[in-house]
Amino acid sequence: MKRVVITGMGIISPIGNTIEAYRDSLMAGRHGIGPITRFDTTDYKATLGAEVKDFQIEHLIAKKEQRRFDLFSQYALAAADQAFHQAGLDTAEFDHDRAGVYIGSGIGGMLAFEAGLRDLDTKGPRRVSPFLIPAMISNMATGQVAIHYNLRGASLPVVTACATSTNAIGEAYRNIKHGYSDIILTGGSEASITDIAVAGFIACMALTTSTNPDRASIPFDAERSGFVIGEGAGVVVLEELEHARRRGATILAEVTGYGNTCDAYHMTAPDPDAAGSARAIIQSVDESGGVDAARTYYNAHGTSTSLNDKTETLALKKAFGEEAAQLSISSTKSMTGHMLGAAGAAEVIASVLALNENKIPPTVGYQVPDPDCDLDYTPNQAKAKEIDFAISASLGFGGHNAAIALRKWNDGR
Repeated sequence: MKRVVITGMGIISPIGNTIEAYRDSLMAGRHGIGPITRFDTTDYKATLGAEVKDFQIEHLIAKKEQRRFDLFSQYALAAADQAFHQAGLDTAEFDHDRAGVYIGSGIGGMLAFEAGLRDLDTKGPRRVSPFLIPAMISNMATGQVAIHYNLRGASLPVVTACATSTNAIGEAYRNIKHGYSDIILTGGSEASITDIAVAGFIACMALTTSTNPDRASIPFDAERSGFVIGEGAGVVVLEELEHARRRGATILAEVTGYGNTCDAYHMTAPDPDAAGSARAIIQSVDESGGVDAARTYYNAHGTSTSLNDKTETLALKKAFGEEAAQLSISSTKSMTGHMLGAAGAAEVIASVLALNENKIPPTVGYQVPDPDCDLDYTPNQAKAKEIDFAISASLGFGGHNAAIALRKWNDGR
């Protein structure tokens, strides 16, 4: 089996559109939540979102060409470009037939879809854009990134709701581990802060109705009441270890394990027994050869919904037993909101940053302890701690569970 490492990272998020800005916000505990500005929320029960700010794409897509790209594909290309350059692939020689793209989206081009429906309703079928279908389909983020960089190898967009980009990274890891590819740009992208998407999430009682941005996304807090919808993209470059060494790439972390299970229980609710989510975590740990809980950071799915947070706490207790109390845990969704299909990739990036800085990002807004959530969630302030391992987990609608295990890079291993 091949070893797989991370050599580049890119982020577009509600708390920063570069790795440096994202890192600074995470460690300072600054959230990106506020009133939704994309549409009039007067008649909506949920009015808060975690929007991307000050997004620029003109350096990659000419203004006249942007109408061909839904916003989720634009986010993906911008994050991929950061990762591609950080990995040094812009100047490297590599086999483009063995370099691929696995960038998923939980929902795809919702903005393009809405615009197409409005054109149909108001102007008739002949005025629907010829770019509607290629802009809205969920595989197009992968397609556009592959086209932009001429990456002709394995291409596999993943769609598993909130677990999308964790699964995408895991499947890319397996592809390289088994020798099919040398390099894969992988992660997820989402741009679903739209009137119909928000209305739909409200209807299924997923979103918080809090109007206080500081007390809206509050994972593991007893007063949590639903998630805050977010958006953005996260992309990492996975690379076969010896391939990375030969070209002198800087290695940021090693991917050592992946878990993938399904609750097979309910469309939206997690299995209260936490059996499936615990198995995904255990699979990632076992493939890694075990981890030391006292030296491990766990980036929680931590959506700030009542069922998710207590079920995830139970999953950790089942996976680690009494050692769960030694884990350093946080939910960075307390700052980014729930980036849906992009969440897992953003959280893998947060985990790599934590490993390299020996610093645990906080769960901000935490005030009221919940007896069902009684582990160390790193409340409100980042914490310096020597760590060697990180696990990032995502739990999606449909019962999808995914976990990625990472190890701090040590060239002597």
